[in-house]
Amino acid sequence: MNLTARLADYAWLVRAQLRLRTPDWSAGTGAPVLLVPGIWETWHVMRGLGDALHRAGHPVHGLDLGTNSADLASSAERLCARLDGLDLRHAVVVAHSKGGLVAKLALGRTDRLDGVVALATPFAGSRYATWFPARPVRRLSPRDPEIRALAADASRHARIVAFRPRYDPHVPRAATGAAALTGAVEIEVDLEGHFRLLGDPGVQAAVVRAVEGFGAGR
Repeated sequence: MNLTARLADYAWLVRAQLRLRTPDWSAGTGAPVLLVPGIWETWHVMRGLGDALHRAGHPVHGLDLGTNSADLASSAERLCARLDGLDLRHAVVVAHSKGGLVAKLALGRTDRLDGVVALATPFAGSRYATWFPARPVRRLSPRDPEIRALAADASRHARIVAFRPRYDPHVPRAATGAAALTGAVEIEVDLEGHFRLLGDPGVQAAVVRAVEGFGAGR
């Protein structure tokens, strides 16, 4: 991935993080959707996905995890509590990056979720996180016990659809490949970058189809 593309990826993220207005997406007759962001993100970076899902008839809600820097177990508890608080049933999580790990863990802790659609999620951890100065990022290393245990558990993979870009500067291919997600549906997107696929209209349309596929049987 060249420097220009990498800078464009980060520029997209900065612009997306500034969209702080909270829309009302609560109406809709489709499967309810919960948006779960990645580390150091708010769910506002997924605004375009929320708009697309709501236009398709889905009630959409965001999950506030602050900076999403807590451990996976604590965040999964908050996800389940949010589902309980909204009384959502047969819901689907649409998650970015670390949010997909939180959602996978939550799949085994609640009966309110039908599935997870994850984008650019390091399901086997990211080797780039191993020596990162900040502890919250190092928790995403393949060496982390929580990551290793979650990666080894394939019991929930049949309820996961995972999108990944052609090249991701934060998540090596091995972290999202077949070894990490045996039994899941994996889709490679012809884009470069960890963030920009969230704003791509083609990806958004595919995510809508994936969400609707849980209700129809894939």
